[in-house]
Amino acid sequence: MQLPLTGKTALVAGATRGAGRGIALELGAAGATVYVTGRSTRAQRSEYNRPETIEETAELVTQAGGRGIAVPTDHLEPAQVQALVARIEREAGRLHVLVNDIWGGEQLAQWNTPVWEHSLANGLRMLRLALDTHLITSHYALPLLLREPGGLVVEMTDGTAEYNAAHYRLSVYYDLVKNAVTRMGWALARELAPHGATAVSLTPGWMRSEMMLDHFGVTEANWRDGAAKEPHFVISETPRFVGRAVAALAADANRSRWNGQSLSSGQLAQVYGFTDVDGSRPDCWRYLREVEEPGRPADATGYR
Repeated sequence: MQLPLTGKTALVAGATRGAGRGIALELGAAGATVYVTGRSTRAQRSEYNRPETIEETAELVTQAGGRGIAVPTDHLEPAQVQALVARIEREAGRLHVLVNDIWGGEQLAQWNTPVWEHSLANGLRMLRLALDTHLITSHYALPLLLREPGGLVVEMTDGTAEYNAAHYRLSVYYDLVKNAVTRMGWALARELAPHGATAVSLTPGWMRSEMMLDHFGVTEANWRDGAAKEPHFVISETPRFVGRAVAALAADANRSRWNGQSLSSGQLAQVYGFTDVDGSRPDCWRYLREVEEPGRPADATGYR
């Protein structure tokens, strides 16, 4: 049986770990050739100094049924991004899906710290890592994506437009970043629509990334034990859940209906019918509004 994305080529920019890795894996599981980029390789680590590498991500893509290709890339360096896209053009001849997931700012944010006390250097670097990288990548990759109609661009962020509009995201810099990426998806939609392409912004819910699991001192096998530290962790989801959201969008011939919209993994699960790896459909953003904010006891019943 032919997989829905067989013959399709994707670029997941920022695929070393977390959502990027989950997205790359699920695109591979749907049959795509996936170029995965990042700064952490088996030869060197980024300032995160974590063990995950883009080579591992590429191997997971291939194991899932696709073809994973790791290309070390610093997306703040235009020449490196230009070379990356030239390689995709040379080897694949086309690009069907672009996922802008570059971030790298978790260790720079000072939560609940006013802008006059927050490190200026760290704050400005957060903006560069989250915005400049996406713009540089789109500048070079979109001409290749637009060679054929039907291309898909996914701008990864944290929080839906509705949620972020009403909630301060614990730092001026972080708040700006996550709202700006959503707006970037909206603006790209206006530029891509005349060429038959679709752009959206997409957020996971409370995602159990490698770093989040480490923070709670748990593994994916015993993640529910994290609720002892934070009860609302019961609504969390794996990176593969948002990966399945991207794969569903990429396989949808009518994906243009979403053009310019702010979407979430939980929202799209209800439309496309996919589940997380445990068979549930966590709807984090509705849970946060209806359970956590009113101060109700943590209980994911009816929300996953």
